[in-house]
Amino acid sequence: MLSKLAHNLIIQPPEPIRRLFPHSVWRIPTSEKKVYLTFDDGPIPEQTPWVVETLRRYGAKATFFCVGDNVRKHPDVFQLILQNDFCLGCHTMNHLQLWRTSWTEYEQNIQLALDTMNCPVRLFRPPHGQMSPWRAAQLTRSRFDRIVFWDVMPEDYNRQLSPAEVCQNLLTHVRPGSIIVLHDSIKAGDRMRTALLTALDTLSADGYVFDDLKNVYLPNK
Repeated sequence: MLSKLAHNLIIQPPEPIRRLFPHSVWRIPTSEKKVYLTFDDGPIPEQTPWVVETLRRYGAKATFFCVGDNVRKHPDVFQLILQNDFCLGCHTMNHLQLWRTSWTEYEQNIQLALDTMNCPVRLFRPPHGQMSPWRAAQLTRSRFDRIVFWDVMPEDYNRQLSPAEVCQNLLTHVRPGSIIVLHDSIKAGDRMRTALLTALDTLSADGYVFDDLKNVYLPNK
């Protein structure tokens, strides 16, 4: 079981870790009340259409980091994301963990995902956050504008947490410019739905706007 310190490192990685990845983005530098919702691991019919409809209802923008195999299996759900003009990112073809995969296989898996998505995709998020500074620099030179990590990961995928605890993680750590990670996955279940609704209601009431990563300034580009 992860320690409380380990969970805190996941929820909001500290600055020394972020500085190891100068070619990546963790948070958008701004004093404006803007946050950047991102969704990992979809698209799937059980979660993604609900997320899209909820975002539409609130007029909120977001970025979807798609797993290529889910795009292949659920092209109609992927089209929902495209039709609603949400920003796209790549999350590999098969949600590969870099530490357990050769670099050649990892790159091939990324390319397969891009071929499957068959549309412009300039952002990448490594599954499980597994990435090295050297490989991040390599990917931004060869394939992507930016590697996107996160400023707030409320752990909606963690079955040991209640929906209320996930919401607390999110609201405690969010700040202007936060890139927030939620998961449109089976595993995240109602924890994701509760966290998204709570974020949309609570942060909107506090004056926040929900933007995407299409046209923002990405540091060190």
